[in-house]
Amino acid sequence: MKLTPFAILYIAILLINSISVAADYPLKARDFRIRDPYIYADKETETYYLYAQSANREGSGFKGVEVYKSKDLKNWSHPKPVLVLKEGVVIEHVWAPEVHAYQGKYYLFVTLTYDVVIPGYSPANDPRWPDLKKRGTHIFVADSPAGPFERLKEDSHTPPHWMALDGTLWVEDGTPYMIFCHEWIQLTDGTMDYVELTPDLSNTVGNPIWMFNGSDAPGASPAAKTRKITDGCFIYRSPKSERLFMIWSTILPESGYCVVLTWSESGTIKGPWKQQEILYAENGGHGMLFETLEGELMLPLHQPNIRGQERLDLFRIEDTGDRLKLVEEVDLAN
Repeated sequence: MKLTPFAILYIAILLINSISVAADYPLKARDFRIRDPYIYADKETETYYLYAQSANREGSGFKGVEVYKSKDLKNWSHPKPVLVLKEGVVIEHVWAPEVHAYQGKYYLFVTLTYDVVIPGYSPANDPRWPDLKKRGTHIFVADSPAGPFERLKEDSHTPPHWMALDGTLWVEDGTPYMIFCHEWIQLTDGTMDYVELTPDLSNTVGNPIWMFNGSDAPGASPAAKTRKITDGCFIYRSPKSERLFMIWSTILPESGYCVVLTWSESGTIKGPWKQQEILYAENGGHGMLFETLEGELMLPLHQPNIRGQERLDLFRIEDTGDRLKLVEEVDLAN
């Protein structure tokens, strides 16, 4: 069959576009390690931004946060820095970066652990217990989801004497809040807490407020409160029912590292929070929820929860109004 000039031109354009995509987005999700994946879907540029701590990648050459970009969630760019922390500051770990659009700006929430011991003692009176290190969520700001991000304040937005982590933004009735985890290392039974933020997110208002404990998770043993982990919190309101859901991660005797689904009986951040069910239990977690550019609800998480082997997993989620259901895993290889 003889091709028309128009058909030849069309095929040539497809080939050129294919070559361009391969050059700009050469990586598959299995090609790079990532813990605590967070994806921001930018409708303006029709681009997905996947944020990661630079320590995920050996040889990154800096301490901070970098971003991978994609047009289809399957093919990813090489990472580029969005936050480079100053040399000379003794930071041991950078964890759980996530970016939120708010009032025309983009805010990076990230947990920093300093090589500074908080005065105190092991909660379990156990010499093998991890050191109580200065750890908290800090907030940075930028004009673009691609950064660069600048610090809003010198210290963390979580209490400086707390070991706190995994802060996330939630805006309710026009008031911004940060939900975060109070570390099990300091408490033995970790907690979920929230604190009000100033309208520009530059500081906090009042003291943190308790939401629930790690031992409240379904399948946890209330009697044994040692090492009850809370991490990876994320808030989502169902457009079908207005029910306010939270997903978060912990380690349970039967499930191991997993994602827990909970919801607020009052429909507000104040709760009370009802621990509903295990959403994912395959040695993976620290998830979040986002809508694709086509409007599909997705859950990204890292799996397996084994140092050095973590990769991005992505699942379609059904919002029934009463609950969130894991539908199927997305094939990220093809």
